[in-house]
Amino acid sequence: MPMQPFNEKKPSSLSSQIMRVLAKVSPDGHLHGDVLAQAVVNLSRLFTTARATLPLHYLDDSAHASAYFSYFLPVNLSKVQILLDELPEDSGMEASDHPTAVLDLGCGPGTGALALLDWLWHRSPERAESVSVLAADVSHASLRDAEMLWEAYCKEVGISSKRLRCVDGNLEHPLKGDLGKQIVRGGPYDLIIMANCLNELFFASIDPPAERAVVVAKLLPFLAPHGTIMIVEPALRQTARALHHMRNHLLKQGLCTVYSPCLHEGACPALDHPDDWCHEERPWQTPPAIAAIDRDVGFIKDSLKFSYLLLRTDGRTIVTRSPQTFRVVSELRELKGEKRAWLCNATGRPEVGRLDRKASPHNAAVDAWHRGAIVQIERIVRKEREGKVSPVGRIESDAAVKIVRSV
Repeated sequence: MPMQPFNEKKPSSLSSQIMRVLAKVSPDGHLHGDVLAQAVVNLSRLFTTARATLPLHYLDDSAHASAYFSYFLPVNLSKVQILLDELPEDSGMEASDHPTAVLDLGCGPGTGALALLDWLWHRSPERAESVSVLAADVSHASLRDAEMLWEAYCKEVGISSKRLRCVDGNLEHPLKGDLGKQIVRGGPYDLIIMANCLNELFFASIDPPAERAVVVAKLLPFLAPHGTIMIVEPALRQTARALHHMRNHLLKQGLCTVYSPCLHEGACPALDHPDDWCHEERPWQTPPAIAAIDRDVGFIKDSLKFSYLLLRTDGRTIVTRSPQTFRVVSELRELKGEKRAWLCNATGRPEVGRLDRKASPHNAAVDAWHRGAIVQIERIVRKEREGKVSPVGRIESDAAVKIVRSV
């Protein structure tokens, strides 16, 4: 596929339509002020440091539901839309000869479904009106909220879409019972969304990543030939490394390939060292309501952090792969006399730097490296000193560097 030119990073933002819908609609028993702020703190703690105590039906709790709706839903919705922007144009999401079919598993209050509906409406109102979404969750209250948000958005933009079907079911065994029947009936799917739900499955299992890989493997046959499974997980070391392990299980069986973010199907090199993990950080224009809660609780939500996989069965990849093409998997670090970043591709996860005195027009693109960017490097040199090869690869002044794709 042709290389895309480098563009400066632009912060993602919620559409005015989403902002108005969220301002108008609220779940039963919605909280406000200091009580809401404390509920956000409590739920954030359950999502991070106290994950082991996160209840299975946590969104059935009215305080948790209010906190999620007011704070976490807008954040997670933006993450889904960022990844929708990353899909190829012929993925069945826009121009197509059939209605777009989507499966949103672990949907909560319809975050993924709403993200998709809004994303489609801004590109093609006709596609938004014809999209068909099957949304599933274990929480009856969340499914009611999903229907409420969907209807409110359709009313806001003036479309008559009634193509949201909500069903409760066991996500650890999605093909059983009524959920399984609905999944079979609704396929094949152009998109299957699993946003922030895989990490909550098989929590007490001996090998959770292996169990989760089985679930994803069972869903792959229901993808359309051009379809994608979108998996979004928190940017925590524990959850991200579990996602890397699950990825390895799937790819080892040859059941699918990674469209993005990985530039290879080999074992994840981030798992070679116990302190490493891979995640994204994308700029975000913080909505006023989120900024107000941040001020109350001491959070800063000016960027979107997450780990993800876009899996396909057609072999498509976000860029043409080569040993000279890398994903930047860290921030660009400015050290004394040089700049460095960690990169990743089929050759491994090298640390690569350019000395300031080696800066030139050929390698000027290094100055614009950022986490998530895909870059191409003509040559990396590893110098030897006292019989040992330097662990840091160097970019010389005559080596061409360019950014193939920004985030």
